[in-house]
Amino acid sequence: MNTPALHPAARPQHLAILIAIAAMFSLALAMGIGRFAFTPLLPLMLRDGVLLSDSGAWLAASNYLGYLIGALCASRVRLPPARLLTLSLICIVIVTAAMGITSSVWAWAVLRFLAGLCSAWALIATSAWGLGWMANLARPRLTGLIYAGVGLGIVAAGIFCLWAAEKMPASEMWIVLACLASLVAILPLIVSFYCPLPPVANSIAAPVNAAQVSASESASTSASTSAPGVTGLIICYGMFGFGYILPATYLPAQARQLLDDPQIFGWAWPVFGIAAAASTLIVAGVLGQCNRLNVWATSHALMAVGVILPCLWLSMTSIVLAALFVGGNFMVITMLGMQEARARAAANPTAVLARMTASFALGQLLGPVVVALMNTFAADHASALRYALQLATACLVASAIYLWRRAESAQRH
Repeated sequence: MNTPALHPAARPQHLAILIAIAAMFSLALAMGIGRFAFTPLLPLMLRDGVLLSDSGAWLAASNYLGYLIGALCASRVRLPPARLLTLSLICIVIVTAAMGITSSVWAWAVLRFLAGLCSAWALIATSAWGLGWMANLARPRLTGLIYAGVGLGIVAAGIFCLWAAEKMPASEMWIVLACLASLVAILPLIVSFYCPLPPVANSIAAPVNAAQVSASESASTSASTSAPGVTGLIICYGMFGFGYILPATYLPAQARQLLDDPQIFGWAWPVFGIAAAASTLIVAGVLGQCNRLNVWATSHALMAVGVILPCLWLSMTSIVLAALFVGGNFMVITMLGMQEARARAAANPTAVLARMTASFALGQLLGPVVVALMNTFAADHASALRYALQLATACLVASAIYLWRRAESAQRH
């Protein structure tokens, strides 16, 4: 079902808000539950004795691999973004519930793989659908509301785990989360069904009219639409994945060495999500006055500070600051990267968004691998982690410099 393409001025503001909220709910489900609910649930599964720590690492790796495969094959799925979004959300609800009705580690590995695959599809489809509508409706600032969904999903999953930790075993928590996810899915499923991308943007090969894009997005699109520019963005996005995953994985372990308070760690995940959600709303509000590439470069530089800080000064203060620098920028970079890639490749947004997501997934997979390689010649694990964090910092700084220079080059021309 196609909605007729109308002039943006003729479209009511409430339609843009409705679609943005539906896309926000979609990302909250896909990422907050499909991707990240395992983080607060893992300690509870270990507590219940149904999982060993080594198995937990394999389940996390399986999810990363699924995310990479999902990103690589998303553009080959012959479904419009709205339909791919629907398929992905339904599958995420099913595999989340299945986590609670089996106790086989091998079955869990398959389910986490499928959750990662469908999460990648949902992120790509929601980005193509939501950003397409925001461009068509000339409401680019509402993209902050869309990507705040990831942080809100993380907050909701984290608070639920805090509340339910003493009330039910982890297996029941998976099933309850799936029930909650099914309720969250109702709005995006209905809105995406009745409001698929209009004809001008519904086809993967159909370009978006530049007159329907905001002044800032039009300038960014016209500044560079060449393949080399998109390739550079994809590489920078992969460096972001590599830089992000190391502190996201190892900061909690560093914190446990300094302070052993379960309540602090329990609240760390919701606070991380709040920072992620707030940052996208703040940045989206100021993008009209700033060049998107400059903001993206600044976010990489700030994340680099968070990555290197525990190497220079290991304390609870430095770890909290590192978490804020990383958590406050990772969804901003996701939002900016997706916006910029889509603006430069409006003729084929699904394919380029899939390549961006695949690059992030590959960088994310490389993080633990690099730490393992460093372990072979470092004096101890702490030294190996320190070397890996230094490499991640260098990647983030190099990508920040590249993005800043690209912004300056676009402004000169």
